[in-house]
Amino acid sequence: MLPSELRSNIRNGKHQTHTSGYCQDYVQTNLVVLPKEYAFDFLLFTIRNSKACPIVEVLEAGQFESRYAEGSDIRTDIPMYHVYEDGHLVEKKTRIDDVWREDFVTFLIGCSFTFESQLIKGEIPLRHIEENKNVAMYTTNIQTEKAGVFQGPTVVSMRPIPDHLVQKATDITSLFPKMHGAPVHIGDPGEIGIEDITKPDYGDFVGIMDGETPMFWACGVTPQAVAIHAKIPYMITHAPGCMFVMDWKNEEYLNEGE
Repeated sequence: MLPSELRSNIRNGKHQTHTSGYCQDYVQTNLVVLPKEYAFDFLLFTIRNSKACPIVEVLEAGQFESRYAEGSDIRTDIPMYHVYEDGHLVEKKTRIDDVWREDFVTFLIGCSFTFESQLIKGEIPLRHIEENKNVAMYTTNIQTEKAGVFQGPTVVSMRPIPDHLVQKATDITSLFPKMHGAPVHIGDPGEIGIEDITKPDYGDFVGIMDGETPMFWACGVTPQAVAIHAKIPYMITHAPGCMFVMDWKNEEYLNEGE
């Protein structure tokens, strides 16, 4: 399926689940929408915390079409949105065009779903895709660097990887710095404040088998944890696992700047 087809299905209500495993050769991004008065502080936050919040694109106030996805509409082309007020999740919506404002600035942030296709091509199994589940995500004790009102814990995504493929998975994902890059932690989840690995804060747990090591990558859900911690008056994000899919191919991303 082409990204334009998936976006159309999402816009028409035919696809209302996560996007993990879909359009695997194309870049997927997280979403953060903020009133313009908070945009500079958030941009500074992403610069200071580029591992968790690598910027792919910023749309100016009021704009809603990505230059990497012709004919797209970030107000309707994500399966599920979360609306936060004063740090509280107040609503889940399948589209946000009805609450759209001309002062909204949109940030599209790199997503680890992008490098998953490269892991699969490298013959590294990803159980959540095999079982058609969302990736498991956890709030950690790794603190972000403050910028203005934005501060809070880093969220990570976890994938169990066969022990003999851990280094290979690290090497492959390090090629995608704008998509969270190499893992931030490998091994014991307790070292980063995860008390029960079987109970993710977001997404689905798929088990860790004998001969496998849990690997943790910084996650674009971090802004949602930050919004809760900082009590941002108004903020819209993607629902965890429900991404914006661009027409930009992974290979084009890898070759950018060469």
